Amino acid sequence: FKMPINSLATSEDYKLLENMNKLTSLKYLEVKAIAVNISRNLKDSNQKSAALQPYLDQITLTEEQVAALEQAAYKLDSYSKKLEAKYKKLERR
Repeated sequence: FKMPINSLATSEDYKLLENMNKLTSLKYLEVKAIAVNISRNLKDSNQKSAALQPYLDQITLTEEQVAALEQAAYKLDSYSKKLEAKYKKLERR
């Protein structure tokens, strides 16, 4: 029994499509595994970030306090220079 040429071509087309579907399915499984891994890493990263947040908040608060203390030191330095100038002026009299 001889297969007609069209039937043979169609059979080969189906085999080709089947192979393409298998390869596509494998590729999707690979992409899914990558996506799951990325999702897991992102979740871990978010958890670590949340755990660090109190420390980051404390650093921010400390920076603000240091800036306020620095401003107070500049004011105190300016005041002490004025006071010293007044004292020297009084001393010359």
